[in-house]
Amino acid sequence: MDTILVAVDFSSVTEAVIDAAVGVSRAFDSSVYLLHVEPPEPDFVGYEAGPETVRETIAGKIRQEHRMLQELEGAPWHDRNKVSALLIQGPTVEKILQEQERLNADLIVMGSHGHGALYSLLVGSVAEGVLRRADCPILVVPSRR
Repeated sequence: MDTILVAVDFSSVTEAVIDAAVGVSRAFDSSVYLLHVEPPEPDFVGYEAGPETVRETIAGKIRQEHRMLQELEGAPWHDRNKVSALLIQGPTVEKILQEQERLNADLIVMGSHGHGALYSLLVGSVAEGVLRRADCPILVVPSRR
């Protein structure tokens, strides 16, 4: 297992996801890619002043998440492993799968929030989407409630 892709969303499950990835990466001396996928910007119709304000807000959020991702990349947990951080924007499931293919990752580690069947039916589940379509093993770490 040479390469592990770790999907992080900075939620309460992120620490557990990283802990799980650390255990696997140390056991196999794997390279680790921390991936955060920012949702795509909303489409705007017309030329009102609002979209610029929204874009500035989104840009600020992305800068903050980039800093958080860099902190995770520089953390001492990966003392023996190569760690790289990636921040991309787009549809979450598709981007995770594209990065897995691009990196030829042997494992994807990600969290599950356990919202329940109704939430998954209405909103969808990133973990479920990746599980259904990935062509490598997936380690899903449940949230600690």
